[in-house]
Amino acid sequence: MDILNRFECYVEENKLFSKADKILVAVSGGRDSMLLLWLLHHCNYSIEVAHCNFQLRGEESDGDEALVREFSAKNSVPIHVKRFDTQGYSESTKVSIQMAARELRYTWFEELRHQENCTVIAVAQHMNDSVETVLFNLSRGTGLQGLQGILPKRDYSKVVRPLLFLQSREITAFVQEQNIPFRDDSSNFSNKYARNKIRLDIIPELEKLNPEFISIMNENIQRMRDSQEVLSSSMVRLRNEMLLPRGHDSWLISKGNLSNLSLNELYFFFEPYGFKKNVLQDLLDNLYKESGKKFEAESYQLITDREEVVLSHILEDYEEILIHSEDKKFVWVNYEFSAELSENISVLKEKNIAKIDFGKLVFPLVIRSWQEGDVFQPLGMQGKKKLSDYFIQKKINILEKRRVPILVNGDGRIIWVVNHHLDERFKIRDNTQKVLKLVCNLQTI
Repeated sequence: MDILNRFECYVEENKLFSKADKILVAVSGGRDSMLLLWLLHHCNYSIEVAHCNFQLRGEESDGDEALVREFSAKNSVPIHVKRFDTQGYSESTKVSIQMAARELRYTWFEELRHQENCTVIAVAQHMNDSVETVLFNLSRGTGLQGLQGILPKRDYSKVVRPLLFLQSREITAFVQEQNIPFRDDSSNFSNKYARNKIRLDIIPELEKLNPEFISIMNENIQRMRDSQEVLSSSMVRLRNEMLLPRGHDSWLISKGNLSNLSLNELYFFFEPYGFKKNVLQDLLDNLYKESGKKFEAESYQLITDREEVVLSHILEDYEEILIHSEDKKFVWVNYEFSAELSENISVLKEKNIAKIDFGKLVFPLVIRSWQEGDVFQPLGMQGKKKLSDYFIQKKINILEKRRVPILVNGDGRIIWVVNHHLDERFKIRDNTQKVLKLVCNLQTI
C-alpha cells in the first residue's frame, strides 16, 4: 500500500488539506478520479462527490454517472450530480466544447463548495498531465512561468491536485491491483485534440528515447519552479528598493536606477505590469530625452519626468464638469467642493479655500485637468506664467499635474489652480461686492 503512504505524505508536504477539512471531490468516473476518490475514502477524509454529466457521449455519459453513483452509495459518500447542456452553452458563448465543459464544471464546483461548506475542490490531474501541459505551452511559446507544469495548488484558487506525485502507469497498475472500478472515456483516445496528440503520439516517441522521460521531465519542471522562485523573490526585493509609492497605483523610479538595469532585468522587473520588451527598449532609448514621453502596456504606463520615471495605472481621461451659479456642492474625480456666496471680503490663507470676486465670474465655470498651453497670473504677480512651468517649480510631477483640478472662468481664464494658487485677476478687492467662497476637500476612499 505504498501509494497510500505517498499520497498522505504528498498532501501533508504541500499543505493541500487536513483531516479537519471537508473536501469536494471532482469524479468523472475515469481511472484517475476514481483512484482519487478511493484514496480519500480509505484515508478517512471527510468527502463529498461532484459528478458532471456533460451529455456529450449519450449512453457512455450515463454509464459514467451510474458508476460514480454506485460507488458513492456503496461507500456511503454524499454525491452531487449535475447534467449540463454543454453543446448549447458552447454555441451560445462561441467557445469550444472543451472550454465550455471546463467553464461549466468549475463554476458549478465553486458554487457547490460554498453550498456544502467544503474547504477545497480536489481534482485528479497527475504527473503526466503536468508534463503534457509543459509540452503544450512550449509548442505555443512560453517563458519560465509556462514551464512550471501544473501546481498542486495556487494561492488564489481553492482547487487542489493531490495526485501530481503519480505517473499514469502507476495509476493504471494500482487501480488494477485494488480492483477499483472505472470507465474509459472514448474521447481520450482521439488524437484530434492537441493535448491528446501530445499524450498519444508525442510522449510515446520521447519515451523511446528515454523510458523515464516523464520522471526526468518532472525533475526539470521542479528546477524551473525553483528558478522562477529565485527570480521572483529577487525581483520583489528590487521593486521594494526602487519603487517609491506616490499615491494609489502610482510609483516613482529613479532614472539612474533604471539605467543600471539590462533590458532582460527591466523585463522581469516590470513583468507584473505587462510591459513588452520592445516597449522597454524604447524606454531605455528615450530615458534621458525630453520629459513627458509615455510608454504603455495594457493597464499600466511609464512616463518620463525630469529625474524620475512615473509608473502608474492607466486612468481614463478626466471629464470636465460645469458649475452654475446656484450649485452648492459638486465633485470632480475625488475632490469634493462646496460653494457659498457672501459679502465677507476677509482673506483666508488656507490652501484648500478660495475666496473669489463674484463680479468677475462668467458662468458656467468649468473644472478640468491641466491642458497644454494653459497660462494664469499667480496671485501677487504682474505677468502670466505657463501652468506647466508652475508645476515644475512646485515639483509636481507629470502624472500628478493631470490630477490637479483647474477652475476655469466661462471666458476661458484660469481662476484657481485648486489647492495651490489663486489667479491675481480674481482676488477680492476693496470694491468687491459679493464673494464666492469655495472649499475643496479630498475624498477618502
